[in-house]
Formats: sequence, structure tokens, C-alpha cells
Amino acid sequence: MELNLNHVDYLQVGVTSQKTMKLLPTVGRKATQKVAVADHDGIVTCFGMKKGEAVPVFKSLPGQKISRLELGGALGTPQEKIFVSSGSEVRGYTKKGKQFLTFEANLTESINAMHVSGADLFVCASYIYNHYCDCKDQDYYLSGDKINDVLCLPVETVGRIVPILACQDRVLRVLQGSDLQYDVEVPGPPTVLELLNRDGGKGGEEVLYGTADGKVGLVRITKSGPITSWELDNEKKKGGVLCIDTFDITGDGVKDILVGRDDGTVEVYGLDGSNEPTLRFENVLSESVTSIQGGCVGKEMYDEVLTTTYTGWVSGLTTEPQQMVAGPGDEIKMSRETQGKVAALRAELEQLQLKVLQGREKYQQSSQSSTAVSAVPVFSINDKFTLCQDDASYSLTLEVQTAIDNLLLQSDVPIDLLDVDKNSAVVSFSECDSESNGNFLLATYRCQANTTRLELKVRSIEGQYGTLQAYVTPRLQPKTCQVRQYQIKPLSLHQRTHSIDQERPVNTLRLTGQFSFAEIHSWVVFCLPEVPEKTPAGDSITFYFQNTFLGTQLEATYCKGEGNFKSDNISTISILKDVLSKEATKRKINLNISYEVNEDSVSHTLRMIHPKLEYQLILAKKVQLIDALKELQVHEGNADFLIPEYRSILDESAQLLEEYKKQPAHLERLYGMITDLFIDKFKFKGQNVKTKVSQLLAILNNYELELLMEFFSEA
Repeated sequence: MELNLNHVDYLQVGVTSQKTMKLLPTVGRKATQKVAVADHDGIVTCFGMKKGEAVPVFKSLPGQKISRLELGGALGTPQEKIFVSSGSEVRGYTKKGKQFLTFEANLTESINAMHVSGADLFVCASYIYNHYCDCKDQDYYLSGDKINDVLCLPVETVGRIVPILACQDRVLRVLQGSDLQYDVEVPGPPTVLELLNRDGGKGGEEVLYGTADGKVGLVRITKSGPITSWELDNEKKKGGVLCIDTFDITGDGVKDILVGRDDGTVEVYGLDGSNEPTLRFENVLSESVTSIQGGCVGKEMYDEVLTTTYTGWVSGLTTEPQQMVAGPGDEIKMSRETQGKVAALRAELEQLQLKVLQGREKYQQSSQSSTAVSAVPVFSINDKFTLCQDDASYSLTLEVQTAIDNLLLQSDVPIDLLDVDKNSAVVSFSECDSESNGNFLLATYRCQANTTRLELKVRSIEGQYGTLQAYVTPRLQPKTCQVRQYQIKPLSLHQRTHSIDQERPVNTLRLTGQFSFAEIHSWVVFCLPEVPEKTPAGDSITFYFQNTFLGTQLEATYCKGEGNFKSDNISTISILKDVLSKEATKRKINLNISYEVNEDSVSHTLRMIHPKLEYQLILAKKVQLIDALKELQVHEGNADFLIPEYRSILDESAQLLEEYKKQPAHLERLYGMITDLFIDKFKFKGQNVKTKVSQLLAILNNYELELLMEFFSEA
């Protein structure tokens, strides 16, 4: 079934956080619904639509930034009470705007996730989960990693309280009281949880989740354990999931899944006969979608998908047809209602332009007086720096509440900038002198008008660590700039994983010394991404990692006074040895370092590099041939005389060039990894083989796996 939805903007509030907009339930079946939305100015706005205009029901006073908005009420009654969290406080409002609750949770950190169910309130702040009943403390849980969202299965259906925490370490934690009942492993860091059909499905146990790397899944949380129903991969590399809802927008009697992503994508998935999701509709907004709801807002009888974006735009994708009436001679005429809207907008625009002119004049006059103080305009930036598993690169997303003028990137470590299709900004590079000022990258992005969101991709080199800095300048007067810093870690291309292959040949690094558990944990945090900054509970911990570029793995187990690191890649062990001993020396801690090198691991790593290297060599060879083949084609008039292999290179020339352009220095990267592997192998034996590197490069230029492995063993 084809789904046609038309975009309409309703109103703009301040900058919004994830999950801060809800639709209030209606009394009658056909009536339109009121919208409650909260923003970073601390204001709760409730409005309804009348004759195409947003009519406010109530508006609260400004205050601290609001991080979540949820609906609640007594179980079995319409959920029409509005609850918001700001700082460590939870406030409750009636649908008319009367504040009936102010509850201070007494947390040391701000609440970042909240769920309300009857008299039960569930709040989370970073690593801490608290459950209150009638504002009295009930349960408490300290999570092993940051909590991104919290949910509770419907008590009226399940008959017991089952809280679920979405945690950054790719796990859903299912609790029973203050204890962990079991873990549910998910394919990416979960960012959002929602009940299927808003009630958990037939048994009340079905939970939808969305991940930071754009995957969506459905899992059943049963008493005995989790049952995964389905998982949707993010093959098209869309943004991370920020919000989910279920609502029957297609009108086929089956509730559809609505998904909002951080790259502005809004999706509607229908469930087919076998309950598998299929994409029915997709629309892309210019900024991230922080909240999504299905309902009826603009006009009776017309359902819509309501969204809130980062800068506070509340807009709908409605089933109502756009009101254009074809008249005689097929001239498009606007309906009276639309004409009225346009006239009102024009008048409002004129008033705003007048206000801006008056403001400018006032500013110019005051700036000439000797006592004038120039105030720096404050603007908020929503940024995300994440490792992408598919292409082993880092994605840097910057979103500003006003248009971006330019962005300067500066790095004190060697990194490559990769091409991003969605990015329309013009990039220019400045020459760097890494010897005198330590800069390895200086790049400026000049943005087109009205660009509020910018996405970049960078790839780092393992072993080289430092800081990437982004200087963001928006189109504001007076000119002002904000700096954001991102750490490039020594083992930056490693990603947390649930388990590893224990059959591989491994090299071991063992550290012992007078260090505490907190100290060695801080060193591991310094070396590896995706490790929680908080020292884990208990006496020891084990983390598993996978290298996203090569597929090699690392196991880190450590406790007070001892650390064991195992990897099938000797270069990983070498980097850890250098960095950990450097960190210990900084703190004047004496380390005893011992290691075991497995000779088989070197040939194993070379075999893992082989398919990637072979592919890149073939790609480079094909790209080299393109110009010559095109010249031949022009000379001969056609390409029929060429052998099929060369004809296919000509046919695919655009894709080949595109791929080659997208992966600059890919071949050099692989050569670098093989060279490091060669040097590290002999470094652990106490031999310096840097003089033989030129021979190694000669072999790589005429690459054959057997010859390379022979050289490694004979050298």
C-alpha cells in the first residue's frame, strides 16, 4: 500500500532533548489531540490546533533544561498527566497546566531517563537507576555502563514490575527489585526503548529498541529470558535511532512502527503477515528528530506522524491532502483557508523584519558609546563522535540551533578525512608543519546558507593518539565560536564486543605492580574507546574488543596490582605495552612487564589482512587503467574490440573512481600495518629490523601472500 504524507509545521519551541514530546489522549474518537512539548529553556508548552492555528492550552515558566517528558496517571485511566524531569527534579502538571507535583530525587547528577507507571516512578542518571513508589524510595541499581533509557513492562498485563535499562555497553539490563535478573545482548549501543503497540503486545512483554548505529529490533522479555523476534540492520547507513512509537498510520488495522533518527530521517515500517517489518514511508528533515508520535493533531479524521526536531520545530506528516484546487485552465488556486494563512504569515514576517531593523539600529547606536559591552551570543551544539563498525572510521556529527557559517578542524595526530555524500560544505586544507607546531590536519568547511547540521568522517591510525578539535562558528553577530574536543585513543579502531573467538593464536602481555584497580582502569579508559569512565564494581573486570578495520581481537582482564591483555595481533600488544608503561611512569609507578609472543599469530594476522590488501591492489590497478582504456575507446570509436575484463572496467569506471576517492590512503594504511607488524614481531625479540623495511616494501609492490609470509619467517 502506497503511503502519502504531507509535511506541515505547527510551531517552534526552544532546543529539545530526546523524548520530550507526547500527544495527550482524546476524550472523543474523532477529536484532535493536544500536544505537550518541553525544551532546554525549561518551558512545558501544551497546545492544540484550531483552524490551522496553534492555540496554547498552557505554558509553564522557564527554568532548568528539561531532559524528558512522560505521560502518566492512575493505572486503567487515561494517561493525561504530564511529568517532566529537569536536573534531579521531577515535576507533574495536569492537562490544564496546574502543577500538582514537585519531587526532588536527591541525585548527584541530572536525570537523563525517566518512566512513569501508575504510582511508580523510574529515573536514571548516568550509571544510577532509582525506583520510587508514591515518591518513596523502593529500589536502587548501579549499572556497569551509562544508562541511555529506562522502561517498565505494563504492570496491569504482566502482574509484576519489570524495569529494563538500555545501557551503552550494547546490553539491555532486566531488573528484579534492586538486582539484575538477566542481560539482553543487542547489536549496538541502545539509545531508546518503547513498548510495542504502547502496551507491550499480547503478553505485555514485547519491547522495541533502537541503537546509536541505526539498528532497530524487537525482543520479548519473558520471565525465563529474552526471545529476539526480529532485528533490522542499517544497511543504508542512516543515522542513529533517537525515538520510536507505534501507531496505525496506514489504516490497515495493524500498528506501524514510527522511527526518528539523528540524521533527520523519519520512517514508517509496516508489519507484514509474518510480523516482519517492511519500510512503507521515508522522509528526511534537515535536523535530528528528537521525538516522534502517531495521532491526530491538525484536523479531525486525518491521522499524522508528529515529530519534534533538535531546534524545537513541532511538525507533522499528515494524511490530509494538500489543499490545492484546480480551476479553469488548470490554474492552481489556493483554498480560502490557505490564502488566509499565507496573508497572516506575510504580515508576521513584515513585523519580524521591522523588529530586526530596530534591534540592529539600537545595537549600532549603543556600540558607539564608550560604556557599551559586547555580549557573546550563547548557542547550543549537539555533537556526536562515534566509531562506525562498517568502514572503521569515526563519524563526527555537529548540529547547531542556528545556521553554521564555517567549521575549522585541527588535529595533532595524523588522520584522514573521508568523503561523506550528505555533506554539501566546501572543504579547503591548510598546509601543516607538524614539526614546529604539532598540527597534522587543518581543514576548513564553509557551509551553504541554512546548514544547521554537518556530518564528517575521519579515520585514525592505531598507535597515534591525541586530540581532534572542532571550532564551530555560526552565522551570528557579533562573531563567536565554540570549541569541541574529541580524544583519538591509542587503540581507536577497537570496538566493544560481547564475546571473542577463543581458538585464535594469542600474544599475552602481563603487568604487575603497586597500582590500584581505579588506576589501571583509568589507563584502559585512556587506551580504548567504549570503556565506562567509572571504575567497575567488584574486584576485577574483563572486557572484549574487536578491531573494526582488521577483525583482530583483544581481551583485557585486570584487577588491583595485575593486568592481563591477550590479542591475536602483536601490534595491539606492542601499542598497549608502550602506552601503559608511559602512563605508569607519569605516575611514578614501577611496572613489571612480561609477555609471551605466539609465532603463529603473525601469519594469522597476515592472512586476515590478505583479502583487504588484495582487493585494494586490484582496485588501484583498475583505476590506473581507466584513462588509457577511455583513450583507446575514443580512438577506436567503440570498446567492442576489448576483452570482457577491460570492458567491465570501462562500464564500472564511475563506481571504481568513486570508491577509490572515498578511501584515500587505504593502501598506504595496509602497508603501514604490515610494516608495524614486521617491526613489532622482531622488537619483542630484541632485534631492530628497520633496515629491512625497504625489502619488505619491495615485496609488497609485487604482492604475493606466500612470499610475504616467507620473508616474515626468514628475516
